[in-house]
Amino acid sequence: METLLIYLFVGAAAGTIAGLFGVGGGLIIVPALVLVFTTQGVAPEILTHMAVATSLATIVITSISSIRTHHLKGAVDWSIFAVMTPGILLGSWLGGVTAHLLPGAWLQLLIGFFALAIAFKMWLDGFRRARLPEDGGRVPGRPALTVAGATIGWASAIFGIGGGSLTVPFLNRCRVRMQRAVATSAACGLPIAVAGAISFAVQGWGEPQLPAWSTGYIYWPAFLGIVLTSAFFARFGALLAHRLSPQVLKNCFAGLLCIIGLRFIWLNFHLLM
Repeated sequence: METLLIYLFVGAAAGTIAGLFGVGGGLIIVPALVLVFTTQGVAPEILTHMAVATSLATIVITSISSIRTHHLKGAVDWSIFAVMTPGILLGSWLGGVTAHLLPGAWLQLLIGFFALAIAFKMWLDGFRRARLPEDGGRVPGRPALTVAGATIGWASAIFGIGGGSLTVPFLNRCRVRMQRAVATSAACGLPIAVAGAISFAVQGWGEPQLPAWSTGYIYWPAFLGIVLTSAFFARFGALLAHRLSPQVLKNCFAGLLCIIGLRFIWLNFHLLM
């Protein structure tokens, strides 16, 4: 029971932060689960893989609600989604394979650098005025969108995220209007999470150090606790966000990501020496 309460708290924290800062919960769920699994004595060789896999599994559930909301508003560009999805599925599967081949320490190191990159990008965006292109710009052809989908899916599966921090900037540069880019990115998060989670489940199948109630690297007690609270607290975070300055929120979240990234890098700095 105590363990489930911890996972409920992780889901509540991830949901609140996701709603508050307008980002996917994976950027919070993965570091939080790494910390929780470490304190619970999970083998260090597999705990980061479990955190990433479980995060992707939770995104399957949370993305469905997000997609429905965006679809009802008519904001999803399903033509772009349809072209990118085959690449996303392949890339996400390969991302799970790549992560499986990486030692846990190296995987944490990569996640640390990724968190720092996202933090600095958020700070840079705050210093320059964002340009919001209008619809009607040129979207790349099928081959380029497929390759982009594969690349985004591959990186997202490795980091345990829904890909919004990668898909939105890509679509925005393709002159897809911001609201449409965000909605289409949310839709792309579902195949990323499904293919990535299945890949991690297959890659981890039969791993002797996994705890009970695992399917490959997916740990179901953590999954259950997170999905039970994350959606509710995401709405709470979104309501709270309207009472605070958007730029202050972005700076605070970037600072949090910076702390997470530096911690992961510091713990595994010996690999770079």
